[in-house]
Amino acid sequence: MPKPRRNIDAVAQETLTPPDQLSQTQSIARLKQAAGNNLYQLELPSGKTVLAELHQKFRSTIWLKRGSYVLVDTAALADRDNKIGGEIINVVGDEKAWRKESYWPAEFAAKKSSYDEESDDEGPQMPPSDDEEEG
Repeated sequence: MPKPRRNIDAVAQETLTPPDQLSQTQSIARLKQAAGNNLYQLELPSGKTVLAELHQKFRSTIWLKRGSYVLVDTAALADRDNKIGGEIINVVGDEKAWRKESYWPAEFAAKKSSYDEESDDEGPQMPPSDDEEEG
């Protein structure tokens, strides 16, 4: 039997609101790739790559894609003797709201594309018509 809709909605709502502050062991990380069975390769702001496990409440509820951001706790699974370096405890749902928080790492700041930097660009242009070329 699938999960009740109210549980799915509650989990989705939780991803929209960022926490007020992070503990010393928590960090924002970028998802690099899925490693299988609820395991993901994450890139920390320092550039270090860690293997993290998805928290139980998100399994089969929230789907993650490469390049998205998550909140990882590196001390959550420290007592285990394995390769897992942390646990994904929240998923960044409303990235705009999360980026406004003071703890958002500068390494993950939004990068402007080369198109945005060209302020004098007027957008796509039509080729000149035959009348304009003659005049």
